[in-house]
Amino acid sequence: MDYTGEGLSEAQVAPTPWQQARLWVEEAIARSEAQGDVPEPTAISVATVDAAGMPNVRTVLMRFFDDRGPGFVTATVSAKGQEIGATGGIAAALTWPSMFRAIRFRGQAQALTREEVQGYFFSRPWASRISAWASQQSQPVAGRDELEAAYDRYAAQYPDHGNPDDVPVPEFWGGWRVLCDEVEFWGGRRNRLHDRLVFTRTGEGTLDDADSWSLSRRQP
Repeated sequence: MDYTGEGLSEAQVAPTPWQQARLWVEEAIARSEAQGDVPEPTAISVATVDAAGMPNVRTVLMRFFDDRGPGFVTATVSAKGQEIGATGGIAAALTWPSMFRAIRFRGQAQALTREEVQGYFFSRPWASRISAWASQQSQPVAGRDELEAAYDRYAAQYPDHGNPDDVPVPEFWGGWRVLCDEVEFWGGRRNRLHDRLVFTRTGEGTLDDADSWSLSRRQP
């Protein structure tokens, strides 16, 4: 397959990785709404490594996105939570095949604050808050009946009265932000001569601090 994307040149790229990432995310969301060929535009693949050095990857929804880095929520006792605890390293990728674009983030995981977690948790639909209690994420389960029975128990324990705090935030529920050391923008082009422009951290500033990043190109 020959990719027909516009790619990304040094003359086009924004001054900071945050500005360029925000632009592409906004364009992906807009295209999803207008054309429908970008399903789940904020779905982000998260890669970690366990204590034995084995890699693992899974796709979640990006629930936080600002100049500190992309963030997501999860059960902290899940496989990803345990692996982050073991090494601290993390990588993540946003991919939009129909747009011939992708963004890769690499760095260290930083736990979200409890205030951030609570703020997001209380914005979720009641059923999603119940499922956070019912699912012992990444643990084995005998069958779907067992999972649905757990859901019913917690639904009875925390009935829906229409209030954000009808369901408390589980102690084992939280999330992480990727504190990036590197952000790569991939743009597909014809003849497999794709663009790979990489921002590499050189200072302590945020993703929107131009003085904290250097820009280079990698071969495809």
